Amino acid sequence: MDLIADKNNRWDLDLSIIIPVKDEEKNISRLAKEVGMVMNAAPWSWECLWLDDGSTDNTLSELQQINAKDSRHQFIALSRNYGQSAALYTGFGCARGEILVTLDGDGQNDPKDIPVLVRRLLEDNADMVNGFRRKRRDTFIRKVSSRIGNAFRNWVTNEQIHDVGCSLRVFRHRCVENIPVFKGMHRFLPTLIRISGCSVILEMPVNHRPRRYGQTKYGIHNRLWVGLMDTLAVRWMQTRMVYPEIKTSSLNKEKERTYMFSKPRLRGPQTR
Repeated sequence: MDLIADKNNRWDLDLSIIIPVKDEEKNISRLAKEVGMVMNAAPWSWECLWLDDGSTDNTLSELQQINAKDSRHQFIALSRNYGQSAALYTGFGCARGEILVTLDGDGQNDPKDIPVLVRRLLEDNADMVNGFRRKRRDTFIRKVSSRIGNAFRNWVTNEQIHDVGCSLRVFRHRCVENIPVFKGMHRFLPTLIRISGCSVILEMPVNHRPRRYGQTKYGIHNRLWVGLMDTLAVRWMQTRMVYPEIKTSSLNKEKERTYMFSKPRLRGPQTR
C-alpha cells in the first residue's frame, strides 16, 4: 500500500498516534511496546504523541525513558490537568501525520486494530473510521452510563454512532483543523468532524481489553450528567455553525484554494 503523506509535503509523516494519559505509570510502557511492534510491521511512517495531562505519579518519567529508547515516541507534558479533550486538541496541533489515530493510555484499546482501521479509511476514501467495542471490559456503572449517554447523544444530534465513547479512532488530520475545543469535546468527535464538512464517517468493531493497573479517572457524574449538558451545546453548533463557500473572486486560485481548505464547507449527512 502506498505511503499516505501527500505529494505537496504538507505532512511529514503518514500517521500520528495520539495518546492522552494521566497517572498511567504502570500501563504506558507495555502499551508503547505494543504500538511499536504493530507499527513496525506496517508500511507507514509514524510517530506516537503521548500527552501527559498533569500526572502526579511517575508517568512523565516513564515517558522520558520510552522516548530515550525510541524517538518516534514523543511526549508533551501539560502544565496541569486540563482534561482529555484539551490533551487531545494539543496533540492535534502538534501532530505531523496526515492521518491521526487516537486511543486511551490505559491499555484497554488494542493497538493491533490500528492498521485495520487505517486500511478501511484508505480503501473507502473515508474521512473517519470510528471503532466500537464488541465486548466491553468495564464495570457495570461505566457500561450503563455509556449506553445512556450514547443513546441520548444520538437522539439529540441525529447521529447513528454505535459507540461514541470508544477512543480508538482513525481520521484525516484536515478534519480536526477547524473544530471547536471545549471540555467534553472528545465525546463528540464524529459529530464535530461532520459539522466541519468531513461527512464520510464509517464504523468498525474493535477489541476491548480489561484494564491491567489502576482505575478509571471518570465516574458516573462526569461521564453522564456533564455529557448530557454538552450534547445540548453540540446540537446548538449543528444548527448555527456555517462555512461560506466562494462562488467567484478576484483572488488568485492559490489564495482561494487555501481559503476553501481552511474553511471547509458544510455538507449534508453521509454515513456508510
